[in-house]
Amino acid sequence: MSASTIKNENIQTISDGSSHLYVEDIKYQGETGPILAHFAKSKEDVKQPSVIVIHENRGLIPHIKDVAERIASEGFLAIAPDALSPLGGTPDDVDEARSLIQKLDSQETVKNFVAAVKYLKTHSQSTGEVGVVGFCWGGGIANQIAVNSPDVKAVVPFYGIQPASEDVSKIKASLLLHYAGLDERINKGIPAFESALKEAHVDYKLFIYEGAEHAFFNDTGPRYDEKSAKLAWERTISFLKQKL
Repeated sequence: MSASTIKNENIQTISDGSSHLYVEDIKYQGETGPILAHFAKSKEDVKQPSVIVIHENRGLIPHIKDVAERIASEGFLAIAPDALSPLGGTPDDVDEARSLIQKLDSQETVKNFVAAVKYLKTHSQSTGEVGVVGFCWGGGIANQIAVNSPDVKAVVPFYGIQPASEDVSKIKASLLLHYAGLDERINKGIPAFESALKEAHVDYKLFIYEGAEHAFFNDTGPRYDEKSAKLAWERTISFLKQKL
């Protein structure tokens, strides 16, 4: 671990009993102070590319921790930061978490995640190659990291709000964009985003999963679409392995 890591839990095996990973809760230094994050990595003593996993508007719930562990199982060092750290962390009450998300300062929140990129870039167990995967609210944050961090190499927003067209030229990362076919609110931003990406010559791939709804990847939610989620996951892991 780098010197900026503050352990607040002992190393544990993941909940499914797997022995090839270890996980722990850490803190890294963000714009607003210490940021809590869920950490997962293989037990092998090798440097690995790193991936930041960004949660939905319900905070750092068990589902997102599980996603980070799934990514770690694919050969990455993964962390899932808690965006609500400045407000005391994610509460057990999901409705309260949604309310707290709305109280976050957007610029400070993006800077807290950009700090995660810097943290992983210099982590003693990282190769220095950093990617991002974000879901829903976190998909929008993932797009903002692409705009605000020249150090991130690969960004995968799941049904995330697009950045302003005038900011797209700042993106240096490769993008893999997942959208749900029935997600009209988010999808209305696709044409302008794609036009700006082409104009700025950003490396990107875009997939729309027909018949799927917003949040189709979340296998703990009512809109889970197994077929779309599996395909998007396969594409995501392949993309991360290629780019990182």
